[in-house]
Amino acid sequence: MKIEQEIQQPHFKSEHHKAHINILFTAAWLTQQVTQALKEYGISTQQFNILRILKGQYPNAVTVKLLRKRMIDKMSNASRLVEKLRQKELVERTECPKDRRRVDIVLTDKGMSLVNSATDAVNEQLKQYMESISIEEAQIINELLDKMRGT
Repeated sequence: MKIEQEIQQPHFKSEHHKAHINILFTAAWLTQQVTQALKEYGISTQQFNILRILKGQYPNAVTVKLLRKRMIDKMSNASRLVEKLRQKELVERTECPKDRRRVDIVLTDKGMSLVNSATDAVNEQLKQYMESISIEEAQIINELLDKMRGT
């Protein structure tokens, strides 16, 4: 469905304005799809992001500083999210004996199992939407978004 119909706005100030609204709307829509897929796992999209970062670094431990740097949502409180994941026994936190400010985080076996299952569920949820565009179209979208961010 076109963005004009989705938000019931027939006109935009410009194509750039329309693209901006379309990107924001689509990002929120994709986030809702991921949130729905993660519901049964009892984790948020931000917690899922941390688990995926940890999985990518596994078996190496990761600092909260690295998590903050690599998170998609830079406004999230990584320390608070890690603590919630620790309470769910999905991650372990270890203070560095030489530097008490440094905390190393690593996935537990339970965390690895959950992130693998949740990733499968998210991929399945998004598959139907992502398959509506070709690989070439996805490449174009990626190039345009990278260009917009100046990278």
